[in-house]
Amino acid sequence: MRDLLGADIALPTRLEPDAAEEGLLSVGAGTASVSSLGVERYEDAALLLAGQIADQPDRLATVVPCTPAAADDAACADTFVRAFGQRAWRRPLTDAEAARLVDVVTLIGGESGSFAEGVRYALAAMLQSPHFVYRREHGAPDPDDTAQRPLTDWEIATRLSYLVWATTPDDTLLAAAAAGELTTDAGLRAQTERLLADDRARTGVRALFTELFTLDDLDTISKDPTIFTHASAELGPAAREETLRVVERLTFGGDGVAPTDFRDLLTTDTTFVDPRLAALYRVAAPDPDGFGEVTLDEAGGRRGLLGQASFLMLNAYSTRSSATRRGLFIRKTLLCQTIPPPPGDVDTSIPEADSTSPTLRDRLQTHLEDPTCASCHQLTDPIGLGLENFDGIGRWRDTENGATIDASGDLEGQSFADAWELGEAVRNNDNLGPCFAHHLYRYAMGRTVAEGEEELVDWIGDGFVQSGHDWQSLLLDIVMSPAFRRAGALDE
Repeated sequence: MRDLLGADIALPTRLEPDAAEEGLLSVGAGTASVSSLGVERYEDAALLLAGQIADQPDRLATVVPCTPAAADDAACADTFVRAFGQRAWRRPLTDAEAARLVDVVTLIGGESGSFAEGVRYALAAMLQSPHFVYRREHGAPDPDDTAQRPLTDWEIATRLSYLVWATTPDDTLLAAAAAGELTTDAGLRAQTERLLADDRARTGVRALFTELFTLDDLDTISKDPTIFTHASAELGPAAREETLRVVERLTFGGDGVAPTDFRDLLTTDTTFVDPRLAALYRVAAPDPDGFGEVTLDEAGGRRGLLGQASFLMLNAYSTRSSATRRGLFIRKTLLCQTIPPPPGDVDTSIPEADSTSPTLRDRLQTHLEDPTCASCHQLTDPIGLGLENFDGIGRWRDTENGATIDASGDLEGQSFADAWELGEAVRNNDNLGPCFAHHLYRYAMGRTVAEGEEELVDWIGDGFVQSGHDWQSLLLDIVMSPAFRRAGALDE
């Protein structure tokens, strides 16, 4: 909406929430339906946005590229609906579609005596249309192979733009679609490289990792302030910003720093903190008013994603840490390993601390001794216990209930003594790179990996490893793959 109507447009806040599937909102959107209330909220949102345009002449002039000769000027109305419609619907309008919207402008404009009033309702119609709300990826029959449905240039432009920029195509990309360039290898590669070189690609990376790591949950995360005295409503959003800044630096470089191996996300000693995070991490704040870069040292025990407050807060409870949640995140999100949910009749509670079981490692032993629980907890808890030096908001501690914390463990044959070494173990795990390739493939397609596509995804993962785990190289391989340019799965 900001790209269509202006960066300072007031956005609606009452739309139905998105639902994730397999950990990604972009995959969930492919199967979501809209309730009756949701339809009403789309209508309200469209009228709110259209009203801001119609009621302000300076805004109206940015949307209507002509000067109407009368309140019911059909020629200007046609110019407006075709120009804005192509940007909003990410394709040219058919003559029938344009005619219906021109009728809205001229009828309401003529009755009200205001061309802007006609624009208001035509805009509202376009913004609540399924052609805007949904990304159409139906493709067209291939005359040489009727089982295949290659995407049109317009559909490729949309898929590409939302993958790289997390927003609607710009005029240059739409022009390439109109010229038929995106159904050619050379044209698609050229546009992908252009999008990657644009600063808006940073917004796209932020959107991807916000979904993958559920960072938006930090806006509403709740921690008991009587237990965690450093907790505040501002800590969660600050923690999200730290993670996203680190991801940006690793992916694109900046300030004279080149992009680096994606796996460095687990071991980088460079991060970005504001005064609130600096206090939590017990480091000097580099900027008294905002975020600044700091270098962490081994004495502090913290580095990489697993030492960041975002990960540590999200994968903990409101009153305590959670080795299970932290280990589960590493297994499922970072290594793409399947951990089944606990049976419905199993008691998953952890005993309270006492003199014989002061640390979480002691208390979790109960689960590891129960065969019903051990099959899953043995996969998660020994890893999560490597992060027990961090409490439920990520503050370092050496002891728990007066007992020294033992953070040692083993990850598939690589032993670690503490969280610092655990980050290295996860970085070196052979599953890390292919797992991220799997995530990015699903994010790009907006669906799960279908039967018959596993070989392609494995090939893309191998290419990611061979590239030195270069994120931009991975994205380009996905875009240039046959799956990216067709509707449905490869085996259909």
